[in-house]
Amino acid sequence: MTDRFILVLDAGTTSTRAMLYLPDGRRIATAQADLTQYYPRSGWVEQDAEEIWQHSLACARQMVERAGGVDGITAIGITNQRETVVAWDRSSGEPLHRAIVWQDRRTAAECEALREAGHEPMLQRRTGLVVDPYFSATKMRWLLDHASAVGQTGERLALGTVESWLVWKLTGGLHITDASNASRTQLMALDGDGWDSDLCALFGVPSAALPEIVDNAGVFGEARADVLGGPVPICGLAGDQQAATIGQACLRPGDAKATLGTGAFILANMGEAMPTSRHRLLGTLLYRIGERRAYALEGSIFVAGSLIQWLRDRLGLIEAAEDSEALARSVPDNGGLFMLPALVGLGAPHWRPQARGAITGLTQGSTRAHIVRAALESLSHQIHDLADAFAADGAPWRLLRVDGGMSANDWIVQDMANMLNLRVDRPSDVETTALGAAMLAGLGAGLFGSLEEASSMASQATRFVPDMGVKERAARLRGWHDMLAAHA
Repeated sequence: MTDRFILVLDAGTTSTRAMLYLPDGRRIATAQADLTQYYPRSGWVEQDAEEIWQHSLACARQMVERAGGVDGITAIGITNQRETVVAWDRSSGEPLHRAIVWQDRRTAAECEALREAGHEPMLQRRTGLVVDPYFSATKMRWLLDHASAVGQTGERLALGTVESWLVWKLTGGLHITDASNASRTQLMALDGDGWDSDLCALFGVPSAALPEIVDNAGVFGEARADVLGGPVPICGLAGDQQAATIGQACLRPGDAKATLGTGAFILANMGEAMPTSRHRLLGTLLYRIGERRAYALEGSIFVAGSLIQWLRDRLGLIEAAEDSEALARSVPDNGGLFMLPALVGLGAPHWRPQARGAITGLTQGSTRAHIVRAALESLSHQIHDLADAFAADGAPWRLLRVDGGMSANDWIVQDMANMLNLRVDRPSDVETTALGAAMLAGLGAGLFGSLEEASSMASQATRFVPDMGVKERAARLRGWHDMLAAHA
């Protein structure tokens, strides 16, 4: 074992960060920079790929300085917001269009056409994914059709998700993606090793523009010396939700975690068996390391932490995210209010991209505290819907492990335990997405002999047990389902 650091780049949706870990799992330092979100039309969400790179680089350089230079760093791990698509020119290394973010709904009509043409059953069987604007393939096709610079670039065109973009910039031209991110594009079959020619043809995406698919742990290349001050091997790559599942040590079939970030994402480890769902959950590759594959069943909620940001920045109901907990505690209940947080449509298990948000039950007695509490409660209601879907697909949760920024709110975690009537565990370090990338990088760099050995980096947990009565829980769920029926 070594006392040198693992450097993790965590390129999220609202911010990008760099972190330093010791091989025993201790997080030593963090640098963070916010990312700008652009909303050019209703349902469209974009980011500046160059800003993602420059902010990630600046954060990484801060961590290199904190480590005493690159000689203090053993390996780099990268985790990223999944499904977000970047297009760039291989010759110049410059982006050709703003990145289209995973939340973007602009391809809803194209997805509806695919469903009407009868392609969804095949796509769900082959890729584990439903037809929805969420995934990368229709975003790539939109760029080819509507962004003139992308369509005219020809053989110089590179398409990829955010980790591909960062690796390209770090290395000066290595074009790779890891298997977990590739499994979210709808262009790779769950049991495949590379891009599927039939899927690429269906979506009209040229495979020549796509990166090589690699494992989640290994030695993939080196960051250039002029980027970080010396060569550093890149040894771990994973999409953020797969990384968080690994960081929570959900390595056995039946282990489940929920990451409460910009969205909320629940994954249950399904082992080596390819997952199937009859309730519109997603089958996804958890990791691929050598000959070993593990799969997961996933439910995605599109709006979680971004709802708190909306309450703060758009409505002005709170001044800081932490104010939401105090306001929720300041009233005994929601005052009859229920919120449908469909700011960018509804995710699993509903998959209604055209749904829009709603607040019901408003009276003269309603206060901002009731509205904020109803917003927080909506997360527990959606996770309860997912728990029902997982159970119906034969994957009930024995307990739920939570992480991500919103999980620092004790009120939210307790409300989830109450509504699920299930124990919920929260690790002492809730940044398990970055920790999972560190575990993969440590494995790829040879610091650990297996993923199970790398899980020694995981932190201890605080337990939340349900303390809500049956009648109160039933009343909450009844109000939620009535609103769903009326507005979604």
